[in-house]
Amino acid sequence: MTQKLRSMLFAPGNKLELLEKFSKIQPDAAVIDLEDSVPDAEKFDARKNLLEFASKANHNQFALFARVNPISSGHFEFDIQAIPPQLDGIIIPKVNSAEELGKAQEILIKNSVEIGVIVGIETVQGVASANEILGNESVLAAYFGAEDYVLDLGGVRTVENDEVFVARSLLAIAGRLNGVPVIDQIVADIADSERFTKEAKQARALGFSGKLCIHPSQVSLANRSFSPSVEEIERAKELLSIYEQAVSQGSASVVFDGQMVDEALAKQARRILDLSN
Repeated sequence: MTQKLRSMLFAPGNKLELLEKFSKIQPDAAVIDLEDSVPDAEKFDARKNLLEFASKANHNQFALFARVNPISSGHFEFDIQAIPPQLDGIIIPKVNSAEELGKAQEILIKNSVEIGVIVGIETVQGVASANEILGNESVLAAYFGAEDYVLDLGGVRTVENDEVFVARSLLAIAGRLNGVPVIDQIVADIADSERFTKEAKQARALGFSGKLCIHPSQVSLANRSFSPSVEEIERAKELLSIYEQAVSQGSASVVFDGQMVDEALAKQARRILDLSN
């Protein structure tokens, strides 16, 4: 997927006034949520708002997705029947296996809906099956849902994130093996920008491409955290300049800023420059 997904902002589909703020906030991806944030009694209104908003949204400002209800729920097929053609994809939460995703695709085909999918990996089984799930050709990206995962694990959610380190790492590895970007967990405390930035830094180091956002204030934090800083860009340019000069003179390595630089570190520098574009 070529679209940047540094920030993926969710808003409840039953609140049209919140959906209309996407244009001002401009996350990389705007998500109209039909799932957790919408009470069962308001699912119909959320689908109606999805159709209305998608028909008038400025599609050049951000990627637009709808998060549908889980495959096993009684709402899934009704959500699929309401998917408008203007969406860049749908988000299916709590995907447990490749077989389950296959069942979802059967329902999509049955309803003549051709669209890419972002999968939510939010259970122990989902993490264990991540490589197979992300290997499906319809998968555009994946996100990690820490809250549901820890609940399913029977663990305890902590600020330190020790309990989700292995799961986040496994999802990042599966994403890399399948060429699929992965998006990191939410920070529920919307006032704690320090925690959000710290988690985003951890996630970027693990190989994640972005972070889920549940409040507009988190969007700029995510965009900044998953973009190379000015210092990183300048250092990458200097490193490559010195390294490429050494290579042209027949040397496969060179010392830069007290560090031995070879092709592996040169590739990391090139990646930083690619991300800055």
